[in-house]
Amino acid sequence: MVDDKTRGTRAAAGEPTADGDIAGLTTKPASLAPSATAPTAAEETIVPSWGPSSFVSLPDPGYQIGAMIGHGGMGEVVVAQDLRIGREVAVKRIRSDMPSPDSVLRFLREARIQARLDHPAIVPVYELGTDEKGKPYFTMKRLTGVTLARRLASDGPVQPLLRAFADVCLAIELAHSRGVVHRDVKPSNIMLGDFGEVYVLDWGVARVLTETKRTTAPTAAVGEDESTTAGAILGTPGYMAPEQVRGEEASTKADVYALGAILFEILAGEPLHPRGEAALGSTLTTPQVAPARRASDRAIPPELDAVCFDALAERAADRPTARELAERVQAYLDGDRDHERRRVLAAEQLASAHDALASNAPDARASAMRRAGRALALDPESKDAAALVSRLVLEPPAPDRLPPELTAYIAREDRAFEISRSKQAIVTYLSLLLLGLMIPFLEVKSWSMLIGFYALMGLGALSSWRASRARISIAVAFTMTGAVVLVFSRIAGPFILTPIVICAAVMQLAAIRRANERAWLVLGWTFVSTMLPFVLEWTGILHPSYAVTNGVLLSTSDMFAMSHVIDETVVVGANLIVLLVAALVAVYLNRSRILAQRQVQVQAWHLRQLLPSTSTIER
Repeated sequence: MVDDKTRGTRAAAGEPTADGDIAGLTTKPASLAPSATAPTAAEETIVPSWGPSSFVSLPDPGYQIGAMIGHGGMGEVVVAQDLRIGREVAVKRIRSDMPSPDSVLRFLREARIQARLDHPAIVPVYELGTDEKGKPYFTMKRLTGVTLARRLASDGPVQPLLRAFADVCLAIELAHSRGVVHRDVKPSNIMLGDFGEVYVLDWGVARVLTETKRTTAPTAAVGEDESTTAGAILGTPGYMAPEQVRGEEASTKADVYALGAILFEILAGEPLHPRGEAALGSTLTTPQVAPARRASDRAIPPELDAVCFDALAERAADRPTARELAERVQAYLDGDRDHERRRVLAAEQLASAHDALASNAPDARASAMRRAGRALALDPESKDAAALVSRLVLEPPAPDRLPPELTAYIAREDRAFEISRSKQAIVTYLSLLLLGLMIPFLEVKSWSMLIGFYALMGLGALSSWRASRARISIAVAFTMTGAVVLVFSRIAGPFILTPIVICAAVMQLAAIRRANERAWLVLGWTFVSTMLPFVLEWTGILHPSYAVTNGVLLSTSDMFAMSHVIDETVVVGANLIVLLVAALVAVYLNRSRILAQRQVQVQAWHLRQLLPSTSTIER
């Protein structure tokens, strides 16, 4: 009825076309002159009184033609206003100014076939007539909505499409009961109305089974818009049954094959056959394909998979009727399930999941998870499926078997943690500046070394800030931290304060995933940082800071010369400050670990609630 590209679009009513009011479709002037508040033509009814002289005046029949809303190979559809009734209608007319007799016969035939199929899913025909040039036209209900083809392209929910599909099957069944075969059932010939209506369109190439004369040539229409045009016989490649492609007369089962192809597209999310001429060869070589086999990643219900497969049978006699197709789809929508079939499919999916898990493919675990989940959805009472899903969900995979998507996600999370750790390191470096509170109570022995110490703390804070903005190398982090340890050994020797700083630094460095994965690197840094002050003092590069005399360990400072009166207070205070900073680092890192662990535990608990336990299954 309307071309695939334009069917379903809206058009403003009453917009005149180039030729305005078409002769034979327009109204004559009203019998009475309009008043100051003239009614519309449809309302112009005068009933002055009842009696022998009373009369009713109606506008002459006619249509005010508006914009075109679609066209096909032979005809076009325009919106129009019925001037007598006052309603908006669609008018279909022949496009050619000089149509051939065969075209006129086909046009009239389409109107009569559509008019005699009185079904809610078939557009009603209001009137069949001719204009002043003798060209036929017929008027129909004006539709608003979108075609199933456009709805499929939007990849929306499947359930509403299945309900519409069942209505389409019943409309086709009605046509079959009246001896009519559509021969061009396809998504672009199915209209989904704005208010839940469903319509089967374009009965232009329908076949009446009681007719013995062929009305078209035995060639299939293959155009760039894949629509059926005048002179085409069977319909659109990709939705034609194998017997149609072979040039045989189309029976009612040809429409069932087309319905199966539409159901396949709804379930699989892709057409059964390729577009264009390639569909002809595909239909003959591979006419029957199960949607679940083509689109194994989609959760296609086995009941619908089976009914679609049956509708696509190569032999017409093996296909169900359109009514049986509708009833099986409706039964699924009503909740009827083939439990035995689902258990068989669940076992197949479970075996496939184990095979995928045993493979070395990068996405093996993800594939196994999808298949095991599908097995559990098919058979919720399967203990084996529940156990496999639980294991896959709750047990982490080996580090070298992570899917690429998961690896990328972990990298993002690691980076977020590094940023948080770097910000905490800034606080740590700035906290060490509190040692400056001891300076008023100390005699500075080396101002240059003291200034260098604070400069290094500031450089460490700056480096941590830089790491929070962009990732820095592990070498930079280890070198900076090692320098801090070395400088601390000059405050009171390698035996006082320095071990505490080394412990705090180890906790910070071990929190970096790249460092944590190389335990030898953290252990090696700890060994070097601990021994470096001693080696430098033994080789004379640094001034000795400790001595053992008569069993007593004496530790001195290269920065300060402490008096005997306050040295104990200063040492205690300095140790306290450094220990508090180390405790701050430990609390922060462990808090992050506990929160992460708690989050995993909560998620695991919730996942367990989604999965059937063995005791629940056995009950």
